[in-house]
Amino acid sequence: MNQQTALLWDSTGDDIGRDRWDESATYFSHLDALEAEALFILREVAAECRNTALLFSGGKDSAVVLHLAYKAFQPEKIGFVLLHIDTGHNYPEVISYRDRMAIHYGCELRVAEVEDSIRRGTVRLRHPLESRNPHQSVTLLEAIAEHGFDACVGGARRDEEKARAKERVFSFRDEFGQWDPKRQRPELWELYNTRVRPGENMRVFPISNWTELDVWQYIEREGLELPSIYFAHLREVVRRGGLLAPVTPLTLVQDGESVETVLCRFRTVGDIPCTAPVESSAATLAEIIRETIETRITERGATRLDDQVSETAMEQRKKEGYF
Repeated sequence: MNQQTALLWDSTGDDIGRDRWDESATYFSHLDALEAEALFILREVAAECRNTALLFSGGKDSAVVLHLAYKAFQPEKIGFVLLHIDTGHNYPEVISYRDRMAIHYGCELRVAEVEDSIRRGTVRLRHPLESRNPHQSVTLLEAIAEHGFDACVGGARRDEEKARAKERVFSFRDEFGQWDPKRQRPELWELYNTRVRPGENMRVFPISNWTELDVWQYIEREGLELPSIYFAHLREVVRRGGLLAPVTPLTLVQDGESVETVLCRFRTVGDIPCTAPVESSAATLAEIIRETIETRITERGATRLDDQVSETAMEQRKKEGYF
């Protein structure tokens, strides 16, 4: 445990300082504090909401939330179903991981597909290869209505982008699935208002106060498995708009671009046409943590091919029901 990020308390709760060591004292790190807060939030959801889904994409943040849910309810089973909004354009390593984790944690996995929304006509694409990432909100709202979920637990962090920081932990959505930052409920002293009327729902974010670095440190501490594409590997890419665009049947090489094979990894995973890897030789969790400490580029700024948009545009997506 890192002593620089820990507090030492005696049995009365008073800080006894770093120059005195009491073998009976509790060593409480910042990860312990974040974990305790998340467990409390997850148990609050279970106590107050009748039909909850845990949004599980197979990414690192949702992997942490799933593990936290396991710890919150053990030795009982996790009390939530897993829900994945599948664009149909996911990396196969991530889908394989998603299915393994559902089995590993003994959870029911429900998959709602954007392709079904396209067939119903509720999602219309401008062209077949465009990113389906922004269209996931339609499929999510349809899944919430179909299954009657009154709460969806997600892995959003407030350091992802500015619109995220306007969320509450329990983020209220109206009967149209829309988010209005001006109508969010106060959460003074960690008191949460979970009342929803039929058709309304909550998005709940138990790792709101975590950073990307916290997530990686927790994954290392807990020994969590992740999809292999989070670690350094060789991949064909083209350089596009300052980012690395992976070469796949969904991301065609454009005129004037040259294909390179680079050592890279993904900091985040999502829809193939919108998710870029970063050049990296980090092949272990310790190396990823070191790299995360040293980087000055945000996760989304370095990896999202479709998120080079204004704060206003991202906030508008959220108002329409985006995760």
